[in-house]
Amino acid sequence: MAITLDFSGITLEMILGGVLIAFARIFDVSLSVLRMSAQAAGRRKAAWGFAFLESLIWVVVVSSIVTNLSHPVYAIFYALGFATGTLVGVALEDFFARGEQVVRIFTHSGDSMAAHFREKGFRVTQFEGKGRDGPIQLLFIHMARKQARRVPPEARKIDDACFIVVDDVRGSVHGRSAGTSSHAQRK
Repeated sequence: MAITLDFSGITLEMILGGVLIAFARIFDVSLSVLRMSAQAAGRRKAAWGFAFLESLIWVVVVSSIVTNLSHPVYAIFYALGFATGTLVGVALEDFFARGEQVVRIFTHSGDSMAAHFREKGFRVTQFEGKGRDGPIQLLFIHMARKQARRVPPEARKIDDACFIVVDDVRGSVHGRSAGTSSHAQRK
């Protein structure tokens, strides 16, 4: 059974409606990306707000599509909005880039690499280790997410064979040892 799409009879009103659907989807899918980022970072109130707006917009858009299924132009605008919303959401999330990350670098050039990053103002913790091919050094660099993207290219200038892992830091206890309450520290 072949499915044929009929694009005859498309009006300016349909095109404008489709553009509205696309913009609504761009907005709600962007909110979805931001919601997932807020969830991963443990920002519950922000995640709740994003989820509320996202679902409200989604219900309005889907209801307008379902009532107009006879014209495939709406489905195309819906898909266009969804795909573009993903792109916009990732760009927004990258722009806001809240939180902290730890960059872990496994390298055979640990001393020179640690010195390089310390000269640039980064706090670097260095460990000795044993890798598959012998001794290695592991560098931990804790920083704001916006700074973390600068580290891998710099590290590869020093050791192009280094292995790099970047992890989000969900929460930190600056100035406290694990398990110590702030009240116990004041005494």
